[in-house]
Amino acid sequence: MDQESIEVDENFPLFSQKRKQKSSPKTPEILNPPKPQKSLQKELNPNPTPSNVTFSDLGLAEWAVKTCTELGMKRPTPVQHHCIPKIISGQDVMGLAQTGSGKTAAFALPILHHLAKDPFGVFALVITPTRELAYQLAEQFRALGSGLGLRCAVVVGGMDKINQAQSLMQRPHVVIATPGRIKVLIEENPDDIPAVFSKTKFLVLDEADRVLGVNFEAELRVIFQCLPKSRQTLLFTATMTSNLQTLLELSANKAYIYAAYEGFQTVESLKQQYIFIPKNVKDVYLLHILKKIGEMGVRSALIFVSTCRSCELLSLWLNQLDFEVAALHSFKSQSLRLSALHQFKSGRVPILIATDVANRGLDIPTVDLVINYDIPSHPEDYVHRVGRTARAGRGGLAVSFITQNDVGLVHEIETVIKKQLEKFECNEKEVLEENITRVYKARRVATMRMMDDGFDEKAKARKDQKLKSLEEKGLLKEKSKKRKRGKPMKELKSD
Repeated sequence: MDQESIEVDENFPLFSQKRKQKSSPKTPEILNPPKPQKSLQKELNPNPTPSNVTFSDLGLAEWAVKTCTELGMKRPTPVQHHCIPKIISGQDVMGLAQTGSGKTAAFALPILHHLAKDPFGVFALVITPTRELAYQLAEQFRALGSGLGLRCAVVVGGMDKINQAQSLMQRPHVVIATPGRIKVLIEENPDDIPAVFSKTKFLVLDEADRVLGVNFEAELRVIFQCLPKSRQTLLFTATMTSNLQTLLELSANKAYIYAAYEGFQTVESLKQQYIFIPKNVKDVYLLHILKKIGEMGVRSALIFVSTCRSCELLSLWLNQLDFEVAALHSFKSQSLRLSALHQFKSGRVPILIATDVANRGLDIPTVDLVINYDIPSHPEDYVHRVGRTARAGRGGLAVSFITQNDVGLVHEIETVIKKQLEKFECNEKEVLEENITRVYKARRVATMRMMDDGFDEKAKARKDQKLKSLEEKGLLKEKSKKRKRGKPMKELKSD
């Protein structure tokens, strides 16, 4: 069930060092050995924030409290209530809370609180697993720091490296980056870029369970070597892994863990349903549901698929049937990815079809429906996918298409989230009779268009490039051994 993750040892340089140690010149140790007494604090508290607690009670500066009020943040969520004072006091913190619970503000507000006292760059480095999430985090930092003249830079793959390096040299207050691109800039500019981070006060790993996956180990080691030893380290996620727990226990700083729950959890306001269908009529049922989103009161829908090819094909045949849809997957250029996301967030397009590049952190209040066209291989991915709806106390619906081959995966998901999916009621005869001919015709046209565009050739070239990169990192063999149920390796994600 666990996804591949970094093998944790005392020398993994995640947390800050509080006293001098002997270390090799190539890989400085930034962790104390586990001999001193542990100072790890863990608090499991699923209770809501008391009604009398406000942001001013958390130790935030007056300007920050005023900003929260202006943004409509009436009182702190539990993760904010527990984590903000600890971060302000100087502790390493890990926050584990449901999707849509306000984790970004839980680390952004105390960082900006300290930045306002002594503004310099780069004050904070935020590492996140996907490009789209990086841009969203930047928007949230800018909103929360609007009164500070905050300078924030986004450093992700798919954009011009020279411009990004120049942006970093201007010392923005906050840098938000994906691991791969920041590593490349450090290695290509060894005399300039490492110095940019020499006085950084905060390191944040957002979606920490994913960032600490084995795909990013080499990148993280390069990044961590550029950071000062006296920094604070903050980890936030909706899914806990054993490695996150181990890393916190190795922390030299006084680490604090806030957990809203043990294991994995979905929010109570989310309705979770399934349709058990043959694989070859998935598209027919998809069309049936999308035709009814108006009467279901759905403002916008997010459809998750497992491969870039499926994502492209679905978008093309739905367009053929006059649905306004956008597609988001890693085979698209960064400008097209941002354009698709912008169209969806602005409401110009009510349907977004996406691979798991969109399953983390994206906060789009109008998403009332999530459809799992393909069941994810890992329960934690399911938790993050369905967490794109029913956010911040709102309601939402998640519908999963289950075929005979998916039954084992669904049982795993139900075990992990401690809930059983309910049946989505629909009339099979009505669904097939009304839609099957239209769908098959549209699919044929879409498939021919993909062939004309050379999609499969481009996909093969990209996959070969990614496999070569994994091989150079020595990770290809490890990933092959961990394939689920003997199935082919799913399409690789980009940075």
